[in-house]
Amino acid sequence: MTSPVQWTLTFDCHDAGRVAAFWAAALGYVEAPPPTGWSTWQDWLRHHDVPEEEWDDGAALVDPSGLRPRISFLRVPEPKQFKNRIHLDLQVSGGRHIEQPKRERAIRDTVERLVAAGGEVLLEVPEAGPLDHVVMCDPEGAEFFVV
Repeated sequence: MTSPVQWTLTFDCHDAGRVAAFWAAALGYVEAPPPTGWSTWQDWLRHHDVPEEEWDDGAALVDPSGLRPRISFLRVPEPKQFKNRIHLDLQVSGGRHIEQPKRERAIRDTVERLVAAGGEVLLEVPEAGPLDHVVMCDPEGAEFFVV
C-alpha cells in the first residue's frame, strides 16, 4: 500500500507577498509557520544561506484548520500571458437550490470584499437571467470564479 500523495497548489506570480495576502483574504488562510525548529522564516533562510534579495521570492499559506491543501506562491520573471487552464471556484452561495436573492447577495458580498482586497471583476454571468457567478482575477490576473 502506498501512502497518500501530498500536494501543494502553487501560483506563479511577480509579487509573492502581495498575491499571497490576497488569497489569504479570499480563502481564510494564514501564513505558513516556519519549519519545525525555527522561530522565524528569516532564521531558517539565514541558516540555509539564502541571499536576502531572494527572501521575497516565495510565500506559503496554510488552512488554519489543517483540512485544505497548502498554497505556495513563487516569483517568476515573466508576466501572465494567457487564460488559466485551471481555476478556483469560491463556492459561497450555497448552490442553485438556495433562493436566488440570497445566492446573489452571498456572491456580491464576497465579490465586494475581494475587490477591496485587490481583486478585479472580469465578468458577471447570468444563468437564464439571474446572476449565476462572477469571474474575477487576483492582483496579477489569475482568474477565479465566485459562485
